[in-house]
Amino acid sequence: MPRLNPARLSHFYAPLALLVGGLVAARQTSLNEFFTSLFNVLPTVLLLLGGAFCIAYARIREVFLLVVVYLVYFLLDTQVDHYRLTGALLPSAALTFHLCSLLLPALYGLFALWQERTHLLQDGLARLALLFAVAVSTVALARRFPDSMLDWLTEVRWPALQADWLQLIQLAYPIFLLVLSGLIVQYARRPRPVHAAHGVALIGLVLMLPQVFSRPGALNILASLMMLALVIAIAQEAYQMAFRDELTGLPGRRALNERLQRLGRQYVIAMVDVDRFKAFNDTHGHDVGDEVLRLVASRLRKVGGGGRAYRYGGEEFALVFPGRDLEHCLPYLEAVREAVAGYPLQLRDRSSRPKDSAQGRQRRGENATQAVSVTVSIGVAERLATQRNPEEVIKQADQALYNAKGAGRNCVRCHGENRRGAVRTTKRPAADS
Repeated sequence: MPRLNPARLSHFYAPLALLVGGLVAARQTSLNEFFTSLFNVLPTVLLLLGGAFCIAYARIREVFLLVVVYLVYFLLDTQVDHYRLTGALLPSAALTFHLCSLLLPALYGLFALWQERTHLLQDGLARLALLFAVAVSTVALARRFPDSMLDWLTEVRWPALQADWLQLIQLAYPIFLLVLSGLIVQYARRPRPVHAAHGVALIGLVLMLPQVFSRPGALNILASLMMLALVIAIAQEAYQMAFRDELTGLPGRRALNERLQRLGRQYVIAMVDVDRFKAFNDTHGHDVGDEVLRLVASRLRKVGGGGRAYRYGGEEFALVFPGRDLEHCLPYLEAVREAVAGYPLQLRDRSSRPKDSAQGRQRRGENATQAVSVTVSIGVAERLATQRNPEEVIKQADQALYNAKGAGRNCVRCHGENRRGAVRTTKRPAADS
């Protein structure tokens, strides 16, 4: 059974927490004055501030998702307010509700699956034109043929699928399932926090609709929290862009700089460099070079002893051990060095690779491959009482790394050791990279 990826699971934490919290809050018979006021203004605040935040990060797709959700919220909120005040529905309530039930998943799915591939302004204008065309045509038809449209929407097309617990019009459910399937495929192809939020928010909005008139706060609460889930997902991706290296998945240089400010008085820093990476990159190509970096990162990520791996830049990485001394860290550095050197990287012969995917699956395992061993050199330094900042420790670790290169590579070297004192194993016959 395949292991669940914790990084991918984390994409769902925030939207699922908001969805569960919203469903629980929506079931309450009444909310206190503070929360009632909060959820009355929160959709508008999220549209304005969240929309501005999304525009700042060039996320036009999420801007229009917020707009679609807000428009549905606004239309239904007008109907719900009248129902609460008078106890009677407006004449347009049924048609408005059923149109929202149909158009919400349809427009939401259309904008969520519409990839941002063109210029920001062009993309925004195209989406705006589509939304305007749908809105104008829907309003025109609803005013011209209200009874005919209501009959068409509420018609039971599949009697065998009619059930009391399916409270929306039948047309809404196949559209919802189609859109949800598309969002699942989208996430499977590109697992991102925002794609996870798209699917969870759609589920929350569809669960919201049957409760609009039966539960007093369902519309405000669930619309607000699903909009918030979209904004949080953008913030999560913005954080990853700033603090996480896209190629290796490790925290990047900025995250390392932040961590260095909170290390305390005792810590160990190790600098790790891929051996002969430039020659390897020139020989086998940049794609294989990227594969090497991902391989090294995957091994460094598993370092024990309380260490944390960071992408420092290029083919260089940093390992930080807060609250540890040098003697404690050396066995773990040796273990991670051996883990990298002991993993044979299989390089396929590109000249014999079939162009047809079906033929490639049949010949899988037949292509000529070359196994190479990637090795790393590690320089490590412990913070001393005379050192004022982590940058001095990094300089010492860099010097130790330089000495490790001079000691023959594929070894661990501590600051202050002579070259013969380097910790190392017998070099492997495979070419270093």
